[in-house]
Parts: sequence; C-alpha cells; structure tokens
Amino acid sequence: MDIKTLYLLVPLAPLAGALLAGLSGKLIGRTGAHVVTILGVAVSLVASMLIYQDVQAGHHFNGALYTWLESGGLKLQVGFLIDPLTVMMMLVVNFVSLMVHIYTIGYMADDPGYQRFFSYISLFTFSMLMLVMSNNFVQLFFGWEAVGLVSYLLIGFWYTRPTAIYANLKAFLVNRVGDFGFLLGIALIAAYAGTLDYAEVFAKRNELAALTETVTGWPVITAICICLFIGAMGKSAQVPLHVWLPDSMEGPTPISALIHAATMVTAGIFMVTRMSPLFELSDTALSFVLVIGAVTALFMGFLGIIQNDIKRVVAYSTLSQLGYMTVALGVSAYPIAVFHLMTHAFFKALLFLGAGSVIIGCHHNQDIRYMGGLRKYMPITWITSLLGSLALIGFPFFSGFYSKDSIIEAVQVSHLWGSGFAYFAVVAGIFVTAFYSFRMYFLVFHGKERYDQAPHDEHHHDDHGHGGGKPHESPWVVTLPLILLAIPSVVIGYFTIQPMLFGNWFGSAILVDAVKHPPMAHLAEEFHGAFAMALHGLTSLPFFLAMSGVALSWFFYLKRPDIPAAVQKAVMPLYTLLDNKYYFDKFNEVVFAGGARLLGRGLWSGGDQALIDGFMVNGSARVVGWFAGLARKLQTGHIYQYAFGMIFGVAAFLTYWFNRV
Repeated sequence: MDIKTLYLLVPLAPLAGALLAGLSGKLIGRTGAHVVTILGVAVSLVASMLIYQDVQAGHHFNGALYTWLESGGLKLQVGFLIDPLTVMMMLVVNFVSLMVHIYTIGYMADDPGYQRFFSYISLFTFSMLMLVMSNNFVQLFFGWEAVGLVSYLLIGFWYTRPTAIYANLKAFLVNRVGDFGFLLGIALIAAYAGTLDYAEVFAKRNELAALTETVTGWPVITAICICLFIGAMGKSAQVPLHVWLPDSMEGPTPISALIHAATMVTAGIFMVTRMSPLFELSDTALSFVLVIGAVTALFMGFLGIIQNDIKRVVAYSTLSQLGYMTVALGVSAYPIAVFHLMTHAFFKALLFLGAGSVIIGCHHNQDIRYMGGLRKYMPITWITSLLGSLALIGFPFFSGFYSKDSIIEAVQVSHLWGSGFAYFAVVAGIFVTAFYSFRMYFLVFHGKERYDQAPHDEHHHDDHGHGGGKPHESPWVVTLPLILLAIPSVVIGYFTIQPMLFGNWFGSAILVDAVKHPPMAHLAEEFHGAFAMALHGLTSLPFFLAMSGVALSWFFYLKRPDIPAAVQKAVMPLYTLLDNKYYFDKFNEVVFAGGARLLGRGLWSGGDQALIDGFMVNGSARVVGWFAGLARKLQTGHIYQYAFGMIFGVAAFLTYWFNRV
C-alpha cells in the first residue's frame, strides 16, 4: 500500500465508522455500530503503527493534499505533517480511543443512545487525528474546533438532564473564549508572515522576532505566542479557563477518559510543542506559560482533596497534571511535556475507566463516602486502579515517575522569571497528588463496607436503570481495557525515556535553544539510564513527599476517620473556599454572565426599544404622519380652492420668470 494512502487511512477510517454508526440507524443495529467503529479505530491504529515504522526508518512527510482556497499569496490547504511528534500522538490517541471503544460496549450496554455514542466517539477520534496530523494553521483550527464541537455533544449526551446541558454549554462557551485568542494568534501570523503553513512560518521566525506591533509597540512574536497559548488555556483547561472541565463529568465515563486523558485536553500541550520554534523566541511568553501552569498544577490539586464524587477527584487530578505539562512547556522542556502527555494518557485513562468500573460495580453510585471494601468484590478493578494511582503519584519505576521527575528537575535548573514559584508548586503538588489519589483509593477499595449506607438520592443512575445490591466485578469488555492500559502505565516510561528525551527521537519536530534555555541539556548530562534514575528517585525529596501523602491519607481515612471531620471544622473558611472552587464560577456568573445580562438589557431597552423601535421605526412613522397631516390640510376636495391654488401658482411662476428676464 502506498504510504500516502496509509496517511489518509488514519483519520478517514474512524470517520467512516462514525458515519456508518450514526447514519445507518436500524440497518446495522447496536452490534453493527460498535463493530464498524471499533474496526475503524483498529485500522487507524494499525496504519499508525506502520507509519511509525516508516518514520523510524527516517522517512518524514510534509505536503498539501488538497488546496481549498487561494487568495492573493495566502493558501488554505488540507495537508499532513508526518514526523516523530505526529506519530507519537497518533499512536496514543488511537490506542486510548480503541480501549474506550471496547470499554463502551460494557458501560453503555443498557443505554438507548448506544449507536449515537459510538458515532460521536469515532467522530471525536477523527477530529483529534486531523488536528495532530495538520501541517498548517487552517487545518489545525478545523481539528481544534471539531474536537470542541464533538466534546459539546458528548458532555451533553444525556440531554434530558439539566446538569448535562449546563455543563456542555459551559464547556462550549469557555472554549470559545480561548479560541478567540487562538484565532487572533493565527490572524497575526497570517498578517505578518503572509502564510499559514507551519514550515513557511517557522522559516520566517527570525523576521517575526524583529517586528513590533505598530499600535502598542509590543514584540509581534510575543503577541502571537501569548494569543496561541490563550487557545491552549481553553482546550487544556488552565486557570482561569479551567472551569468547564470538572463539570464535564456529567458526560458518560468513557468520554471522560477519552476527552480528559489522551485527546482533547492535551491538544493545547501538543500545539505549543509544535510551535516551539516560535515560543523559543519569547521569554515573556514562556514565563506566562510557566506561571499559569504552576498555578494550575498546585491549586487545582487542592480541590481534589475535598471531592467526594469519584469522577471529579480524577478530573481535578487531570487539571493538576495538565499544569505539570504546561510548566514543562514554560521552561522549554517540550520533549518532557509530551513525554508526560503520553505517560499521563495511559494512567489517567486507566483511572477514569477504573472509576467507571467502580460505578458499574456499585450500581451507579459515584460517592466514595458510600463505597469501601471493594477490593474483595472487584479484584481486577482494584489492582489496575492501584497501578494507575502509583503511576499518577510518580512512584519510582512506574511511567509517571519518569515524566514527573523530569519536569521537576527541568524547573529546578531553569532561570526564567517565575521558575522559583513553579518549582515550589510542582514539588508541593507531589504531596497533594499523593494525598488525594490515595484518599480516593483507600475510601473505595479498603476499610469498612459502606455501599449499603448510601441514601437513595446519592445513587447516580446514569440513565442505566440499575438497582442496588452487592458490588460486583465488571464484565470482561470493561476489565480487558483496564488490563491493557495498566501495562503501559507501568512500563512505558522505563523503555521510552532515553530515546524520547535524550536520544534526539523528536529530531527537528521540536526546537530548543539550548544556550538560552538549558534545562534539557542539563538533564541530558545528569541522565545515566532509566534504572539508575529510578534508584536515585527512591532517595529524592519528591519520593518522600509522595510517601508522606500516601501515609497521611492511610492514617486519616483508614485508622482515624474522625480526624478529617475535625480538621474540616477547624479550617472551615478554607474548606468553604475550596468547596466553592475559589469562587471562579461565582465570579464568572456575577461579572461575565451578570455583565452580559446587564449589557443585554441595556441593548434591549436603549438600543432595541429606544433607538430602533422608538426613534427609527416609530420616529420615522411620526415624521411621515406630521407631513401627511400638513398635506391633508391642502387636500380638501373643494374645486374653488384647487382653482385658486393653480392661479396663485401661475402668477408666482410668471412673476419669477419676468424678474429673471
């Protein structure tokens, strides 16, 4: 098969599955829907593996497949850029998507929207693949908006619930804010570079670096990078555009895994990495990225401590880990950022799907306060969730250890403005992550059995109609993806850290100025192999902080469960602050939503009623009425008045004429 055909097969196979599942209806039925979509993603994964082998052999591709529009010197094209960064993303997206597709057979078995769901998740996979394979900003923006649209459909999948509709609308609106910045960045590139092709823009990077914006005097490259990153803040849920992600848990659990593990939320991280030739030219933009990431990594982790919904704990964990990736971007450690993106994709998908398995086993109760002792009922879910949790907290030899430890070391040697605060944030975040992760783990799988104490309204039915009863292990279509995701969660970091970070595996796909931004070069000098790194990790500060977090959660929630309640009472103002999520939602509601309401009322009363209806419509009617009233006085119907008017008019005309002569 021709290699270009393989390139096309990667995004088009999931698209074909989505169309067949979504449009064929009763023709292929429920079984047909999951067969065609799983087959489409499986074909895409196999094609990605073959392309990976081709790229490993040194064959890259960058070219247009179709020219959509040409205006002046600007071309809008569909094209692919196939290099190591693209291939890594293709493999991660397709593998996690395939696991989610298989898992969905069990999780959504009783749902009336079964075919629609499979269609949506395949369409989501197509959108994400178009995003990562693009070689120009137009196609990048198409994929960017497409994943936003499909995530809107998926978050509001159970559209009969007001909470789901609220959540998907919130996600859509918050992403529009980020996308406005993203669009401005693309517009600046089009205006100053005269092209939207990656390679051509990167070739002009030094010219862009020398330009300043005419009105404000700001460096153009800084404005471009900050605008692009605002787009990433929306998609990758960075403070303050993070508020949509926890609420998106209203969608079914498989989509929580797909959106929040390997795909949509990592689009921003991927985009900034792809734009590394531009970001390397602006220390101001990098510092902005660094501080935003550090704030997200630490403060979103705190919120995970007080959550009782099992999916929301994992959601806040995702926010925190995205902050870690963003911090890595900020210190120019782009390979480490995408390395953490990859390891995180596996263990976070595992944790989300594990949470879904627990929800199934507990008959759709999601409150961890009413679980406990599930280890003996759900052994596969228990062991895979433990492995995922160990990877998340960065336990040595697990995949998360290699990526998180590398981020901490990179931040430690950075000299950028904000790196001191960022180092504190990522180190403190280790303890916080370990505490909330194992709080959830201990409350769910160990301790007293509390599943029979749940009040009726605490049960989260997820429209599946399950009744109560003893917990049970999930069916094999649910546990098989857990096992297959647990394997890379444990081993992939060990085997890939050397080539990905220190073996120039990414080649020219990522550009780092080693003189101005030395963290990657410093780490390369310190690295003596994956095994030695893990052994050293057993004696490092992050390891002791992580173990302290685990030990404290064990003591609080298994040995002395009375202490957390006492602590909560003692620090009630702090608990209230966390419970209200730092009042971001309240602020948005009062300032932005309230401001929009006031503006809307003002436009309606002042603009619509007073200006348009009052002045323009009714005012013009009154003017016409006034003139008509005058005219009516002349139109009496009396012949002698008309005759007098004619005589008077002729006399006036003759007088005027003779005066002229």
